[in-house]
Amino acid sequence: MAISSGHTPLSAALPGLRRIRPPAAVPGLLLAALGVVAAILVHRAVPAVPMLTASVVLGILSAQLPGTRRLVQGSARTGLGIAAKRLMRVGVVLLGLKLSLSDVAGLGWETVALVLGVVAATFAGTWWLGRRLGLPGDQPLLVATGYSICGASAIGAVSQVMGSEEEDVAGSVALVTLCGTLAIGVLPLLHAPLGLDSVGFGRWVGASVHDVGQVVATAQTAGPTALRQAVLVKLMRVALLAPLVAGLVVAARRGVLARRAAGGAARAGKKPPVVPLFVAGFLAMIVLRSTGLLAAGTLDAASRVQELVLAAALFGLGAAVNLRTLARTGGRMAALGLASWVVVAGVSYAGVLLTVG
Repeated sequence: MAISSGHTPLSAALPGLRRIRPPAAVPGLLLAALGVVAAILVHRAVPAVPMLTASVVLGILSAQLPGTRRLVQGSARTGLGIAAKRLMRVGVVLLGLKLSLSDVAGLGWETVALVLGVVAATFAGTWWLGRRLGLPGDQPLLVATGYSICGASAIGAVSQVMGSEEEDVAGSVALVTLCGTLAIGVLPLLHAPLGLDSVGFGRWVGASVHDVGQVVATAQTAGPTALRQAVLVKLMRVALLAPLVAGLVVAARRGVLARRAAGGAARAGKKPPVVPLFVAGFLAMIVLRSTGLLAAGTLDAASRVQELVLAAALFGLGAAVNLRTLARTGGRMAALGLASWVVVAGVSYAGVLLTVG
């Protein structure tokens, strides 16, 4: 899809990225870097606005404002395409450093069953409803992935193997980050009325809020015990990213999904690998974290880099948005987001009541 009518779509600049001369990517990468800096400033000025949300919004604005629109559609197009795709993969790989195998083992089978049930119900329910609402392209699949696993990172990972349109990705990311941001303010208000103790509230937040950062911001309102429980449950959901991606690739290869998969591999007429390279990197980072060889300072630095890289990727995605196209599905997307939010919160709450003694 085109960024704006009359212009070559951003995806048209992406084939053969390895053959692109480095100078061609510089303007777009610099613009993405400036977008990240601006997003950081917005977050510091208004802490309620997450940096990743600000990155998407600023990317969208850059493609609409007269002062930057020509740059986005011209010399910056190639670099923004690289940011949206390649940097997104780097961000997914680094996400693996947030999880260790011992964390998962320490959750207990009841909590693992809770997470599996929440992910399965949210993914299937959201995908089904999105298709019933008639949302175009991969939007139902991407929204389902973001709500059930880990927000923007999961959407980015699945979009890479499914060859999704940039506008489908950006619209899905915007919806998921918006709802996750709203959860920061809404869920703490329900802590006492729902009768949850700190452990139960933490697990509920970890099982129902989308992005890791949003989980931390929401759970910390109930104290350190709730925060630890929330992060552990959330990271268990993150661990399911790899099998989900592998399952979608298998479905695509067998023709269960009427979609082309794995961008370049599909264009070459080849079947994509069941475990794409960047997903293998994600799993490798989990193993590396589990060895205990990495110091806390190294992990903190990697976490900051991961957030910055993901912000640059989301800026690139935002720059590919056609607001006219997005507006045509805005009401249906909002309805899907609200319904999915109710599903994930309700299923998670029921699971917590069953697993917390």
